[in-house]
Amino acid sequence: MSKKKLKEVEKPLSEEAPETEESLAPEETPAEAEPPLEPSSRAQAEGRDKGREEPAEEVDEPTAPHQELEEQKAKAAEYLDGWQRARAEFANYKKRIEKEQDDMLRSANGAFITKLLPVMDDFERAFEVLPPGLVGMTWLEGIALIYRKLQMLLEQEGVTVIETKGQMFDPTLHQAVTYEESKEHEEGQIIGQVQKGYKMGDKVLRPSLVRVAKKVSDDE
Repeated sequence: MSKKKLKEVEKPLSEEAPETEESLAPEETPAEAEPPLEPSSRAQAEGRDKGREEPAEEVDEPTAPHQELEEQKAKAAEYLDGWQRARAEFANYKKRIEKEQDDMLRSANGAFITKLLPVMDDFERAFEVLPPGLVGMTWLEGIALIYRKLQMLLEQEGVTVIETKGQMFDPTLHQAVTYEESKEHEEGQIIGQVQKGYKMGDKVLRPSLVRVAKKVSDDE
């Protein structure tokens, strides 16, 4: 080996590159390892960590859409109930108005028919005293036809004759003209009729004029 090569090999240590601060810094020692835990202690520690990391689940309150749906259902039920009430009230109102109108019409008809009743009375009295020689004459049959048409007209309007034969006196239907003693009738029973009475439905147009029996006195 030549002297030149030996000199290159044998270089003094002072000529080597100076050490940097990083190389001179002390090496960091790893953190002291924790002693191993027993299985039971490890499970408890994991449980505590899990409890801290995972809070207990809370019951979710109804979301806004659900609350709004429930409110809308409640409003719909309220509106339906109100609509049903209004419908029932309107139906009752309609029935009441129709009844009032019908009563007014009947009242007006009743007032007019009441004025026709004396005409019926005149026809009946005329036929009661009719001479036998006039029976069967053509003109008389024409008058009888007019009377029957008037009767049919009253019947179509619901006008009926108030019954008196064999009936007990009823002050709502009859008007007593006289009270007569009678052994053949009960006290308060109608003996005879003086004038016919009429009613239209339940309304009395004219009460019947009647003779009423009373108790026979003991003096006789």
